[in-house]
Amino acid sequence: MAILEWDKTGERRYENGVDHGVLYKPDAFGNYPIGYAWNGLTTVTDSPSGAEAQPQYADNIKYLNLYSAEEFGFTIEAFTYPDEWPEHDGTAEAEEGVFVGQQTRKPFGFSYRTKVGTDLNADAGYKIHLVYNCTAAPSEQAHTTINDSPEAVAFSWEVMTLPIAVTGLKPSSYITIDSTKVPSSNLTALEDLLYGTAGTDPQLPLPDDVIALFAGAVTTVTPGVPTYDSGTDIITIPSTVGVVYKINGVTVPSGAYGPITQNTVVNAYPAAGYRFPAVTDDDWLFTFV
Repeated sequence: MAILEWDKTGERRYENGVDHGVLYKPDAFGNYPIGYAWNGLTTVTDSPSGAEAQPQYADNIKYLNLYSAEEFGFTIEAFTYPDEWPEHDGTAEAEEGVFVGQQTRKPFGFSYRTKVGTDLNADAGYKIHLVYNCTAAPSEQAHTTINDSPEAVAFSWEVMTLPIAVTGLKPSSYITIDSTKVPSSNLTALEDLLYGTAGTDPQLPLPDDVIALFAGAVTTVTPGVPTYDSGTDIITIPSTVGVVYKINGVTVPSGAYGPITQNTVVNAYPAAGYRFPAVTDDDWLFTFV
């Protein structure tokens, strides 16, 4: 075994900065199919809690420690926010430009990026932070008079999360990807999803999908197009390896479905270990007549 060495040249790593904030809206099925750039992001403070030891005593000794469940929360600070944010902050737009507070706070997804540097390279890489099932708590906002040292209003929100399923691991609401430790091609595939491309909207992939992107080779697959017979009102789902189809949010195998009695939406999602091309048609609306 080698002798330990500290502070070797090129190994003095540090993190600083925050950028590339994105707000993701969930759909009715727990996916995050659309994202919006969050400008003016100044600080994101991670605030995990729980995992506290609860001593148990027996036989006149400390017998063991039981640990409380761990929770993940964080604070967002920014000079501004996306136009799509108010409904997640308990505000409803009753009419164009008219906002009513104290409404139901809608959940959301969030991602941001922090820089990674070393003593030799201040731009060695970055970490992408993904957070799921977030809910913002009410927060105070101070509005002060303009004086000889004016400052922009700094908005701040405390956010709590609810963990979601991760195959083979405990449920979690927080994932971090280190660009200095993952293949660049896989990282690019993730960023294409997170930030969008010329032909696709930005989206927040679920934890299993993120892990699958880095679990090995990722295969690109183009989803087959479902067909609809207006005479029989039957939808036929094609059999395409690597593609998961959902009818009105319910996962279905290939085959014929119907007759439908209402307008029906079919969505295609890449299975674990697969991805769609940058420009892909992955949803279809069939209108019932």
